[in-house]
Amino acid sequence: MKITKTFNSFFNNEKSGGLLLLFVTICSLYLANSAYSTEYIAFWEKDLGGHSITHWINDGLMTIFFLLIGLELEREIYHGELSNIKNASLPIMAAIGGMLVPAGIFMALNYGTATQNGAGIPMATDIAFAIGILSLLGSKVPSSLKVFLTALAVIDDLGAIIVIAVFYTSSIAFVNLAIALGIWLLLFVLNRMKIHNLIPYLIGGAIMWYFMLNSGVHATITGVILAFVIPFGDGGKKTSSYRLQHFLHKPVSFIILPLFAMANTCIAIDSDWHEGLNHPNTFGIILGLVIGKPLGILLFSSIGVTAGLCALPKNLKWSHILGAGMLGGIGFTMSIFITILAFTDHETIVFSKIAILIASVFSGILGFTFLKFVLKNKKSIKK
Repeated sequence: MKITKTFNSFFNNEKSGGLLLLFVTICSLYLANSAYSTEYIAFWEKDLGGHSITHWINDGLMTIFFLLIGLELEREIYHGELSNIKNASLPIMAAIGGMLVPAGIFMALNYGTATQNGAGIPMATDIAFAIGILSLLGSKVPSSLKVFLTALAVIDDLGAIIVIAVFYTSSIAFVNLAIALGIWLLLFVLNRMKIHNLIPYLIGGAIMWYFMLNSGVHATITGVILAFVIPFGDGGKKTSSYRLQHFLHKPVSFIILPLFAMANTCIAIDSDWHEGLNHPNTFGIILGLVIGKPLGILLFSSIGVTAGLCALPKNLKWSHILGAGMLGGIGFTMSIFITILAFTDHETIVFSKIAILIASVFSGILGFTFLKFVLKNKKSIKK
């Protein structure tokens, strides 16, 4: 399978970013449980313009992350794996299964309880971490598996964005929402007028973010919808979309996501932390990510191929799909993000984050070990 330069650039950035995320997460957990615990946790809770530093990261900087995700989705739809329905159908089916089955497992354990709102938590896949772990396997990984996992994670993120927009919006201030959408329509008109200068789009996006923030709809959605009005053109290196996407890759991978990881994993773990794992919420998160993700991805991929809706690439085996499904259980960034939206109770949020960390570690180890075993015979893989 031919890999484009754009895909290689994306994969390599996510690979490095995933390894950095792992490092800063370990550092953050260490500091939160060290002699500097009080000062470290207080730093992230420090008030800055009426909101904590963590809040600004989650509602502000993460909007830029979602802008990048939107730009990547747009490129995949126009020129990437999602531009061809035959190529896109397998990761689409896999992503659907990878969202529905984990959510189903969670709801089976939490339906009718105070924590049922967390059903979206095990639906997510962390692109950076998943690709970072896959990259540790080196040249043995077939290119089609890289493309499959990346497309799966991108579609998964789109699903998470839809879940956030639909299910995690409590009340809507329609005037502010109308203003935000009005600004989006104005930017769309500028797009159709072939105005390629990025400045009006970025200024309009910032204003749109402010009104979206005060509308009740989560402000990070601004990043996604803004991406689709930034001129794409022919997708070449001189286009506005490409230039912005290329510019954002490193700041997002090496600044924004590490800051998000540090701010949201500064968890002081008490000696009785394991008691929270007996709760249906934490049990549902762990089962959903560790078991539900690979089961859903493999099951729906199999259904799609059997029904003739999609085809398994020649150099991919079902064992590769299962291994990718295990890596899909690394929820981390998106799962923690949805946790913050789903719950208001501090203890529930803390135990949910611990469950996400445990599930992500298990999924990463299982996926890496399984794929290393499957891929150890190079001769069985056709490059």
